[in-house]
Amino acid sequence: MAVTPSASASSALHEGILRRQSLRESSARTYARSLPIVPVRARGLTIEGADGRRYLDCLSGAGTLALGHNHPVVLEAIRKVIDSGAPLHVLDLATPVKDAFTTELYATLPPALADDARIQFCGPAGTDAVEAALTLVRTATGRSGLLAFTGAYHGMTAGALDTSGGATETRVTRLPFPQSYRCPFGVGGERGEELGARWIESLLDDPRSGVPDPAAMLLEPVQGEGGVLPAPDPWMRSMRRITADRSIPLIADEIQTGVGRTGAFWAVEHSGIVPDVMVLSKAIGGSLPLAVIVYRSGLDIWQPGAHAGTFRGNQLAMAAGAATLAHVRENRLADRAGTLGARMLSSLRDLASAHPCVGDVRGRGLMIGVELVSPDPDRGTDPDPAPGTGTIAGRAAPPAPALAAAVQRECLSRGLIIELGGRHRAVVRLLPPLTLTDEQATAVLDRFADALAAAERTTRPGDPRSRSH
Repeated sequence: MAVTPSASASSALHEGILRRQSLRESSARTYARSLPIVPVRARGLTIEGADGRRYLDCLSGAGTLALGHNHPVVLEAIRKVIDSGAPLHVLDLATPVKDAFTTELYATLPPALADDARIQFCGPAGTDAVEAALTLVRTATGRSGLLAFTGAYHGMTAGALDTSGGATETRVTRLPFPQSYRCPFGVGGERGEELGARWIESLLDDPRSGVPDPAAMLLEPVQGEGGVLPAPDPWMRSMRRITADRSIPLIADEIQTGVGRTGAFWAVEHSGIVPDVMVLSKAIGGSLPLAVIVYRSGLDIWQPGAHAGTFRGNQLAMAAGAATLAHVRENRLADRAGTLGARMLSSLRDLASAHPCVGDVRGRGLMIGVELVSPDPDRGTDPDPAPGTGTIAGRAAPPAPALAAAVQRECLSRGLIIELGGRHRAVVRLLPPLTLTDEQATAVLDRFADALAAAERTTRPGDPRSRSH
């Protein structure tokens, strides 16, 4: 008969592990600071902590867990490899497991890419795949410059950081990413998208613009860390036209958007474009580390060893990934994510109408963002702002990172795990698994609504700590 630990024993275990972590681990740790939990069991949407509490996980390993925690098809695939006696570490050698993964991956790709594609297995993280993509296009074009976007996030290695927002590397030309709520041109909507595209064309065609000859344009179909900003479909088509007309390879970073999360298997499919390179990681490994790039065969002129990685032959990840890709494809979970995500966005927009601190609600599929703002700053206040619009005298209100942090804490106290992002960490991000049920979605939204109301009561509007400086 199993003995259930007492509440005091569970609490002591929980506190002891957290205390030892704080003493032993680096100051660079991130999630552990805002989410002081100790997961010991998990299934689907639910995590159980060492303290006995249960949480609804809307972080999903930063989008890694397309099927949630410990999905049966993933566990079965992993057990099958282990029980077979197959090698687990094979560098880049061919194996039946790798062949099955590659076959399933190609079955999901946009046909125009899959028909003429090569694949490179990289190191285990998405940032390794970004580095491989940059090496690929620089080798193929003989050029070194890069086009990237404000607010981007592509990883933590040197080349990936160069292309992410906040970098100062001169070889990377920073371009405006479209967004209506905080439009860089002050107009938003289709007009803002058009102005951004025209500005990019002018920059590329001006011989005195100072832009190095670009080896590629790198973009996210939805900026995740940048604040859940979906790139409009017409704008995506403009970027494809601009790059194709100038023989500039287009790299789509689908690390977080891929495998059904946005309502299509790959987010580029919403706009109908076919990039020259796709960077893939996170969900393609079925919860285990795996990263690849898929690209047009015409770019495949680099030499053996041009990009490598010791752990690029992760057999368990390939087995788990193939099972995940097949399950998402066969069960049309991308369609499900699109339908359920639209309903959640609609509910959140209804909630926003009663909360002026909600500046914007946006997203695509089950990649959702809620931007929190200070609706009553000390200057420029609209005396009667429209509820839920988050505007001050017709302009976007100042971001409220302190309020967002309070919402995250209140969510955690209610058993809901969410993440923050955006330029000022004032965007609440929801990344639930694609297996989310209607009932679970309702529970997530109810807990978020309660947490938002509680955070509003304890965080003063206009508090300087709620703004970015």
